[in-house]
Amino acid sequence: MAKHLVLVSHGRFCEELKASTEMIMGPQDNIHAVALLPEEGPEEFTAKFEACVADFEDYIVFADLLGGTPCNTVSRLILEGRAIDLYAGMNLPMVIEFINNSLVGGEEAYPARAQESIVKVNDLLSNFDDDEDE
Repeated sequence: MAKHLVLVSHGRFCEELKASTEMIMGPQDNIHAVALLPEEGPEEFTAKFEACVADFEDYIVFADLLGGTPCNTVSRLILEGRAIDLYAGMNLPMVIEFINNSLVGGEEAYPARAQESIVKVNDLLSNFDDDEDE
């Protein structure tokens, strides 16, 4: 896996998302977390992000929230000419999709995977009950 994934978020969400991913998929040396902590501003976050990606040739970024400081920081770098693929609204299925794509060379479909993973379980259970009645 040559490509790196950088998770950026408000607070430690990105670190915990990585930890949850590793609980399911095992250690992931190519996934990195950069957290914007409450005592930090955009300048400190930018410095941490730049330090994280300094040695990466190929990486993408998943951000927690469109319009938030972590996403806006990376967006500014893109507007300055950096070639970074940035996705907002990260979730666990997206990160697992990244790992699977890295392993098998699949097509990147992160937004689709995120949308497919949002399901009201009550509706599924209701359909299951209806099937049992037949």
